[in-house]
Amino acid sequence: MNKFERLKNELETNETGKMKAFGNSMLPILKSGSLLTFKKENEYKINDIVFCKVKGRYIDAHKIIKIDTNKGFLIANNHGWENGWTKTIYGKVMEAEFKNEVIYKIT
Repeated sequence: MNKFERLKNELETNETGKMKAFGNSMLPILKSGSLLTFKKENEYKINDIVFCKVKGRYIDAHKIIKIDTNKGFLIANNHGWENGWTKTIYGKVMEAEFKNEVIYKIT
């Protein structure tokens, strides 16, 4: 089981989960190697950073930039590159830690 499947199962079972995310697509909000805490929500909104699936591919931490009642959620990184539309969101980032320091937190 890969890290995405493990996180998906944690969110379905416990409604929370943690995973490290790598890459620079969410700079300056999230840093590569951040430990992210996710929470399953009933509703998601624009600017939420989410774990989702777009076009059959897991996206571990990109933003919702648009919502459409028919298409679902438009997902993009923090630099404007759009991944595409999805209706499959597993959870949103509630906190990010980098080198044991909280760098992002939803209260």
